[in-house]
Amino acid sequence: MTKIPISLYAEETPNPKVMKFTANKLLVDNNIYEFLNRAEAISSPLALELFGFPFVESVFISGNFVSVTKKQNDIEWSDIVLEMREFIRDFIRDGGKVINENAPVKLNKDSVKHKEELNREFSDIEKKIADLLDEYVRPAVEQDGGFISLKKFDKGIVTVSLQGACSGCPSSSMTLKSGIEGLLTKMMPDEVVEVIADND
Repeated sequence: MTKIPISLYAEETPNPKVMKFTANKLLVDNNIYEFLNRAEAISSPLALELFGFPFVESVFISGNFVSVTKKQNDIEWSDIVLEMREFIRDFIRDGGKVINENAPVKLNKDSVKHKEELNREFSDIEKKIADLLDEYVRPAVEQDGGFISLKKFDKGIVTVSLQGACSGCPSSSMTLKSGIEGLLTKMMPDEVVEVIADND
């Protein structure tokens, strides 16, 4: 069997429970996959294998990275990060499938821009908010191993969904209020009053 050349590095995220593993090549196309338990991971051979580690709580896969959330326990990332990095690198190098073709897509990055998850067309204001999130916020969130999408806008309140490393991150509420809310209220002062997260 021919081995696939790959480099993989681990990087900490603002969420102490999450480690981001970044490859030098795309692992999945323009889709986002999130697996919150072993049963959900049936369509991702890589995620299924990662759930074999007793400390893995969830797996998030997007573009060229995998974010792994560990359970709250006595194991520190410093004790397991090399093992996890080598495991993921070897899995990919040896030709393991990251995602099966029939895997349910959590989100498609292109469709998120102008539609909410319920496939409703965004209003003009929602499109403007989505564009601002896409240009100013999403790159930083993805850099930290997460993803943000607009769910809806109603009566001055912007509702976003935070996934991957951002979901449950202790600093996400501060980022949401001081960063995202600050940006949107500055750029759209007549429309946006508040930004909240709804990860359901």
